[in-house]
Amino acid sequence: MGDLTFYTNPQSRGQMVRWMLEEVGAPYETEILTYGGTMKAEPYLSVNPMGKVPAIKHGDKVVTEVAAICAYLADAFPEAGLAPPTTDRADYYRFLFFAAGPLEQAFSLKAVNFEVPPDKQALFGFGNHANTFAALTRMLEGRDYITGQFSAADLYVASELGFMMMFGGLERKEPFASYVARCTDRDAYRRAKQKDADAAEAMKASA
Repeated sequence: MGDLTFYTNPQSRGQMVRWMLEEVGAPYETEILTYGGTMKAEPYLSVNPMGKVPAIKHGDKVVTEVAAICAYLADAFPEAGLAPPTTDRADYYRFLFFAAGPLEQAFSLKAVNFEVPPDKQALFGFGNHANTFAALTRMLEGRDYITGQFSAADLYVASELGFMMMFGGLERKEPFASYVARCTDRDAYRRAKQKDADAAEAMKASA
């Protein structure tokens, strides 16, 4: 397939996709978009009508939503070994979609000080914040990695947990702290962090 283009802002969830791209190792071009500016205008709205980043364009294929991008890249570049065999993906899919759904909802609502009333919890996929993180604790206990070796699911879950701990939405406790440390102790993660730092500095200098 053709060229790979990465649409992002260094102060966004695009950091997760940058890490995934560095893990994949395929060459890619980066387009930095601005909040309230190029992100909300053409030509980017033809890529993602939501006017949000990140997104990728791979040949003529467009993928948005971080978990979907991670899963897509793992499949598009199987030589990177970031997805288990298709016959052994139960935990891989389970954790990816748990993090993209219940975990993301629980954290986001907590961040804006919204507590789901007990009589309304059945209406929300995550139920409540405490139950979501109790479930994830049980799911991660006894695992070095989700599928036995590092995968796109680990990258996504560890990124979410790391973000939450960085901004005080989650205590640095076990099993989360050691899991995140283990997953981020990778050259691809360090390269991604440096590239995002460089992009942020370039944006600041041109402002």
